[in-house]
Amino acid sequence: MTDIADLIEPLVAFRRDIHAHPELAFSEHRTAGRIAEQLRLLGLEVHEGIGRTGVVGVLRNGSSARCIGLRADMDALPIDEQTNLPYASRTPGHFHGCGHDGHVAMLLGAAQHLARSRTFDGTVHFFFQPAEEGHGGAREMVQEGLFDRFPCDRVFAVHNWPDLPAGTIATRPGPIMGAADKFEIRLEGRGGHAAIPQDTPDAILAAAALVQQLNGIVSRRVAPTASAVLSITQIHGGHTHNVIPEAVIISGTVRTFDPQIQDRIEASIRQMAAGVGLAGEVTATVTYDRYYPATINDAEAAQEALEAAATVGDARLAPDPAFTSEDFAFMLQACKGAYIWLGQAKPEGSAPLHNPHYDFNDDVLELGVRLHVALVERHLAAGK
Repeated sequence: MTDIADLIEPLVAFRRDIHAHPELAFSEHRTAGRIAEQLRLLGLEVHEGIGRTGVVGVLRNGSSARCIGLRADMDALPIDEQTNLPYASRTPGHFHGCGHDGHVAMLLGAAQHLARSRTFDGTVHFFFQPAEEGHGGAREMVQEGLFDRFPCDRVFAVHNWPDLPAGTIATRPGPIMGAADKFEIRLEGRGGHAAIPQDTPDAILAAAALVQQLNGIVSRRVAPTASAVLSITQIHGGHTHNVIPEAVIISGTVRTFDPQIQDRIEASIRQMAAGVGLAGEVTATVTYDRYYPATINDAEAAQEALEAAATVGDARLAPDPAFTSEDFAFMLQACKGAYIWLGQAKPEGSAPLHNPHYDFNDDVLELGVRLHVALVERHLAAGK
């Protein structure tokens, strides 16, 4: 690979500008506009408004019909930043706390390098995706015909990973990120005076019993050899000390890798809610949403990614998947590919993803660019 050192300083500045101007899901208008502008300056074919605010850049070289897709997510999180960095978010409640600003910069750097080097034979599609953080931007792009308009033999996504040291790159065949489900259970009684509980079906008492039962699902209804997480994250009910509330709402998340385990857990939640409702004389209503499927890497694509990674960094086979979720899963359902972790932890440690003190490690930006380029040059090698 020819030298890319001259690209890094401008990319860091670009990344920090995006960091200072974060935009939430489907509102990435400034970010998308800056990306499209840069791609046009490189001479790429540019398509905007895909998946509402998504951008696709197309770069062709040579005569091969082979093609590859590379994805970077663009959206920020609804979090108040607490880094006190000079380029910290200028928008209260909006924060690039997952490193998507770094992902954009790395992919843009790869486009810059490949546009001038032309060290490939085929077509590269650069996918800049909106709304990864829980709003399914990848799903919208796919539903709008992403892979019909921009067909790919392989599609790859690189995500920074603070659990791995800077300089390392990891992926694995099969599951790498969990399916994400969310549930809400509304327990509704009648409400009444706290001093006369015998006349008032108690939604709080029912909620307490239900929370205990729900936390036994994974240990008692899922096989020990399977993997699943169920977490209760919210309980809302009541507004004063002397009133038994009419209703209590319990919310939480389920993470799995196997649709059959998903089915088992959802059915168990519904059964337990119904049982507690019957015992406590309250009405139990369950809303269950499977909003992201598991991210499943194609085995050949994962091996291809590891071989490309080994040419630029410390490539490792990830021993286990993570229970966090990723809507790149929708792209992998439509096209063979792989999701890749790029280590970014500093020797002194790094804040985790989605933490108000998190910041993308600019020291790994160059490795991220080189990894994207290596994926392209390997898959679209001349004469292949």
